[in-house]
Amino acid sequence: MPKIIKNGQVVDDNWQVWRDAETLPSADHVIVPLALWQQQRDALLALGEIAVYLASDESPKSLSDDDLSTLSFVAVDFPKFMDGRGFSYARELREQRQYQGEIRAVGDFIRDQLFYMKRCGFSSYALPSDELEAALASLNDFSESYQSSVDQPLPLFRRRQA
Repeated sequence: MPKIIKNGQVVDDNWQVWRDAETLPSADHVIVPLALWQQQRDALLALGEIAVYLASDESPKSLSDDDLSTLSFVAVDFPKFMDGRGFSYARELREQRQYQGEIRAVGDFIRDQLFYMKRCGFSSYALPSDELEAALASLNDFSESYQSSVDQPLPLFRRRQA
């Protein structure tokens, strides 16, 4: 069974990413494209547990509050290493939408980005299985951060004043 990093631990992953935006999967535990979710919501829910992934050009604003409470989690797809829009999407889900559920990073990203992804609100990461144990340390690459973020709302200068 494949594994992912979730909440700071390597765990089994029984989810698969479904890249076909026109055909329904035959089972649950599938991460479907936003377009398929919007067109086939009821049919997908009948399958069981479903998650949605946002492509790099799909804003979290496309998901209703009802969607966010119904879905098992939201994944953010990184189509290529240089595309950083997913960082903003995770932060938007956490700060503007108050989403408390799992946000999973899927696609083309590297372990050097995990610390920053965690600061933006990601809670799970689908990396190649041979990198997972080594990648765990990347979640804590730095002991202190200057800026405020999802995981530390006060900037360093405010924390020092306290």
